[in-house]
Amino acid sequence: MSQPAPSQLKIALAQANPTVGDIDGNIAKLRQMRARAASLGADVVVFPELFVTGYPPEDLVLKPAFPAAARASVEALAADLGPGPAVLTGTVWPQDGHVYNAVVLLDNGAVEAVRFKVDLPNYGVFDEKRVFMSGPLPGPVNCRGVRLGVPICEDIWGSDVVECLAECGAEILITPNGSPFDWTKPDVRMNIAVARVVESGLPLVYVNQVGGQDELVFDGASFVLNADKSPVVQLPAWEEKLALTEWRRGNNGWLCATGERAAIEHGDAAAYQACMLGVRDYVDKNGFPGVILGLSGGVDSALVAAISVDALGPARVRAVMMPYRYTSEASVRDASACAKALGLNFQTLPIEEAVAGITRSLASALVGTQPDTTEENIQARARGVILMALSNKFGGMVITTGNKSEMSVGYATLYGDMNGGFNPVKDLYKMEVYRLARWRNAHVPKGGKGPAGEVIPEAIITKVPTAELRPNQTDQDSLPPYAVLDDILACLVEKEMPLADIVARGHPVETVKRIERLLYLAEYKRRQAPPGVKISSRNFGRDRRYPIVNKFREPL
Repeated sequence: MSQPAPSQLKIALAQANPTVGDIDGNIAKLRQMRARAASLGADVVVFPELFVTGYPPEDLVLKPAFPAAARASVEALAADLGPGPAVLTGTVWPQDGHVYNAVVLLDNGAVEAVRFKVDLPNYGVFDEKRVFMSGPLPGPVNCRGVRLGVPICEDIWGSDVVECLAECGAEILITPNGSPFDWTKPDVRMNIAVARVVESGLPLVYVNQVGGQDELVFDGASFVLNADKSPVVQLPAWEEKLALTEWRRGNNGWLCATGERAAIEHGDAAAYQACMLGVRDYVDKNGFPGVILGLSGGVDSALVAAISVDALGPARVRAVMMPYRYTSEASVRDASACAKALGLNFQTLPIEEAVAGITRSLASALVGTQPDTTEENIQARARGVILMALSNKFGGMVITTGNKSEMSVGYATLYGDMNGGFNPVKDLYKMEVYRLARWRNAHVPKGGKGPAGEVIPEAIITKVPTAELRPNQTDQDSLPPYAVLDDILACLVEKEMPLADIVARGHPVETVKRIERLLYLAEYKRRQAPPGVKISSRNFGRDRRYPIVNKFREPL
């Protein structure tokens, strides 16, 4: 005799932060969040895409022991869960000689259903076709008498999977996601979800991962839409969260009662949160005790110092001022003021003797030559050696401070100021760095561990940018004003605009051609740069894959 269809359902959204490869740790977190969901009376708790293995696992999937361990752990978990809510979680799943990006339903002591991701993304930072087999169009899973359609992340970016689920009788759509952040992504996600709700006539639960994984940062911001497109639940971004949603079956299908409606950060506030979370998880998940950076008195290093303090706390941030004969008193004063405002560990280590020693060693090889960027770069490389020595001695990771404008045109020194393990501002253009510095002075970010007030002295923000590698040097000796440079770079990098269109924006032909040339020439430097937080839709990394050997130049 069949059971009557339930009229109520309680779905817990587990917006969680997994660690790639830490299957045992991720399952332990799943157990903890399930226990909390049980205490709230949940019928089912939903975790993000590939939660058991962490996302994205990349080529770990190609190592046979990894998918085998994931499946064995999930099957053991299912048998051991005991009474409580059912679990919908993402995992790597090997089956019949293939490996899938899957969602499993765990209930009644067993793996009751498995569904595979159909639409494997293979653009930008995604490369899932490399490691996963695409699954067939799925039908819904029966969870406690309710037919749940479970399209996985990219499966809702087109209409086919959701259309199939609706035709097969799905009553509620639940989509587990590993959707990384960029400036525009929150609005794009919502528009995609609304389109699927309109097409299917079904309510949709969107559960997104939160946390940092290498250069990617996942913002969470999970939500629920009813079948009339109305947003009834919005979880906060940038933090783990377990939230219970309550559903009732009506004459027109399932309806979610209004729940938490958190405000979501946008613009500069969201970008700052991304940088902060990216630093925190990269440092903590890799087991570093803290970070070390060169604090020069410039805006880039000041912003990185503020982000690092907000992410880790001042006790875990060590800043070093390394003056040379060209370093101005103002820079020394500004760096000290910034360190004091942030409350971090700060010391001054002059590099005069280090540079002199290297210069003496090179003297016989450089006879008859004139000083140029070679001698300037010795200064940057001496600073890099000092920072790396402190890292070796004390264990903190060197964090670098070059912005996207500099990385675009090669205005950074290999084995010098590019030394380090991670770069929080790698995907921020110079003008965006200025904006975030001003934003931080006016706000304490949610979850930030730094102080309130002006933590980046105004003098740092308003001074003329300079590397201080020779007398009276400014960045604009070599580059256009940053507002001009950033506009040209955004056209070349983010938009791949034809050069003629960039010139039509009012930029001189010679300037556009020169910046294009510098952009291409600096590719070899970017390949050797540390990873950094992805903010844009076109970061230097997997988003943009240009050859180092490249003779093409667009005619103009």
